[in-house]
Amino acid sequence: MNSFLSIDSVDDVQALVRRGLEMKEGPIGAWNGLGEGRTLGMIFMNPSLRTRLSTQKAGLNLGMNVMVMNAGGGDGWNLEMRPGAVMDGDAAEHIVDAARVISEYCDIVALRSFATLRSREEDRRDPVLSTFARESSVPVVTMESALGHPLQALADMMTIRERYPKGTPRVVLSWAPHPRALPQAVPNSFARWARAMEFDLVVANPQGYDLDDSVLGDVPVMRNQEEAFDGADVIYAKNWSASEPYGEVIERDRSWMIDSDDMARTNNAIFMHCLPVRRNVVVTDGVLDSPRSVVIPQAGNREFSAQVVLASLLEEMA
Repeated sequence: MNSFLSIDSVDDVQALVRRGLEMKEGPIGAWNGLGEGRTLGMIFMNPSLRTRLSTQKAGLNLGMNVMVMNAGGGDGWNLEMRPGAVMDGDAAEHIVDAARVISEYCDIVALRSFATLRSREEDRRDPVLSTFARESSVPVVTMESALGHPLQALADMMTIRERYPKGTPRVVLSWAPHPRALPQAVPNSFARWARAMEFDLVVANPQGYDLDDSVLGDVPVMRNQEEAFDGADVIYAKNWSASEPYGEVIERDRSWMIDSDDMARTNNAIFMHCLPVRRNVVVTDGVLDSPRSVVIPQAGNREFSAQVVLASLLEEMA
């Protein structure tokens, strides 16, 4: 693994999931010499809670020095993103120069950016991540981008495999309502990683919210959420914005909110969400706080998904 940009960076997804779980179960401090003398630079173009803390701790677990910069929150210059731009506006620095300079100070650069939701074509180019990946002289780890959130998906696969160590659980990725338009990064990665794990995946969403064919492959899409939940072992709730018209909210049907009646249709399924979550909009308190909810250990696994990725990159440097 030379960088961690998407599932395509991983040779063996199932092996990476197993190793992440082994690291979690291993003794504290077992890996703190691997990153000694190495520096992790974490660059945030967008806000973060779990991603920042979990990735920072993962770096520390490996003995790395960790630097954090909120580039989208006033820590640096306004960045120009357009190639070939005449920079006579507010942006004082071009992203190309920033990527090159940051990689001078770090052994691994971790980057977080979001989709603009203004242009499908622009977001598909994933301009911030792709620029850093191209211009950086050191490995790049995505902490979410316009197209995906593979660190989250890796933690999700670890969480499912912990609860279902063998076999092919029936997993439902369900759209849920939200007051704002949200990116498709998390469901994109979840679907691709669940396919690689060979889970029995179904996606449930209203008309107009279908994920891209390159994400879904042959995964069935159901318009009836109740039917999709029948016999499910895992319910993963997530909102995402419309595919057409791109990036908009075209449906606020509250019946898609996940409640106890929905969960009663399942095979005593676990409930998952990447957090943060809008309580009693996406999911009711009764489900989120129930014994079948694994959202907190799911968030805990973010530390070890980041740790196993960073460890893999450090081993390549040795």
